[in-house]
Amino acid sequence: MRTFRYCRDPLFLTCVVTYTINRWLVKPHVAATFPREHLNDLICLPFWIPIMLFLQRRLGLRRHDRPPLAFEILIPLILWSWMFELWLPGNALGRGWCTSDPWDVACYSVGAFAAACFWRWWYEVAGSGSVAGTVS
Repeated sequence: MRTFRYCRDPLFLTCVVTYTINRWLVKPHVAATFPREHLNDLICLPFWIPIMLFLQRRLGLRRHDRPPLAFEILIPLILWSWMFELWLPGNALGRGWCTSDPWDVACYSVGAFAAACFWRWWYEVAGSGSVAGTVS
């Protein structure tokens, strides 16, 4: 099994590039709804989880370098959904800039599930060399 690469993880880096292209090249020139309203929600957890786990590792709160475990994906999914889709839109702190949208939760969930599948494949299956023919 490969060790988790945190902020050098290929999915994390793909999310950084995707966000940058979407923010500076797509959104200003394309009127399509998905890139304007939902793409960032889709890549939100695959982007933030490696950063959060890296910080936890540096603080000694995470004691291994395995790919994200199920609870390390599920807890941020639940907290992020609650914070940005329920709590902030419902109080004065977030009412001006935060809108509750159930589609955002769906995008967070799809992104989290896709990230979990990728991380399992990339670090465990492909890392073993048995499926993808690579050697770690």
